[in-house]
Amino acid sequence: AASGLAVALSALPWQAAPQPGPSTPPGYGGNSAPVYPAAARRRGQQGQVVVRAEVREDGRAARVEVVRSSGYALLDEAALASVSDWRFAPAETDGKPSAGAVEVPITFKLVD
Repeated sequence: AASGLAVALSALPWQAAPQPGPSTPPGYGGNSAPVYPAAARRRGQQGQVVVRAEVREDGRAARVEVVRSSGYALLDEAALASVSDWRFAPAETDGKPSAGAVEVPITFKLVD
């Protein structure tokens, strides 16, 4: 039987420099999951990548980096490429858009 695949997104607590007033972290819901690299799938590679995105006030990623590798470069690169292109809901401070950061866990899993 051919194996299927799944790429899952879930939420992790975000971390950002303290700012005055009430604030909310950037949001990333509604973005497409990364494409599972065909070569990684053929090799049976799976795992979770945690990508940290620094998000500008306009909702674009200013910088993305892997904070926890899946152990496979193909999966890490797919996660980085995808998150780099996402649109985020910017963080808010005192009800106004502000820069912030969010950690995005992306799980690549082969399923039967």
